[in-house]
Amino acid sequence: MCEMKAYMKLDSVIDLVMSDLSTTHLRAGDPAPDFSSQDQDGISVTLGQYRGKKLILFFYPRDNTPGCTAEACNLRDHYSDLQEAGYALLGVSADSARKHQNFINKFDLPFPLLVDTDREVIEAYGVWGRKKFMGREFDGILRTTFIIDEKGIIEEVITKVKTKDHTAQILG
Repeated sequence: MCEMKAYMKLDSVIDLVMSDLSTTHLRAGDPAPDFSSQDQDGISVTLGQYRGKKLILFFYPRDNTPGCTAEACNLRDHYSDLQEAGYALLGVSADSARKHQNFINKFDLPFPLLVDTDREVIEAYGVWGRKKFMGREFDGILRTTFIIDEKGIIEEVITKVKTKDHTAQILG
């Protein structure tokens, strides 16, 4: 389990006061935008590599923050359940490969994290936008998960991510 007990109370407060002022333009039934990026090890990753597989593509604001860690660890703890349901899993943020590698090593994450420092994938999926946190507005990544089918079509868009119970949202 993640050693996040000290942050759980803070994470609950963040969930209550953080609100997205915009959401993605993509909806269920839309073709998933193609992408080409690199993972934390510098390996090239494209959407096309996942043709014939169901894909969970989750966007999160930043490595090693309370909410993002809770979300990643929840997915890690239920990774075998997701695999048994036929899903592959990719995380995306604007963090560097080094930060991703540290995050993966620190929390023993079994799935790749895409490096999107130029925000090409983030913007293609429409998850960069205005956010409000504790009365302050700023631009950032809107925590969003896309469930993509074997043909590259979006089956579901989850915009109200429950970081500590995200797998249950996905498996429904």
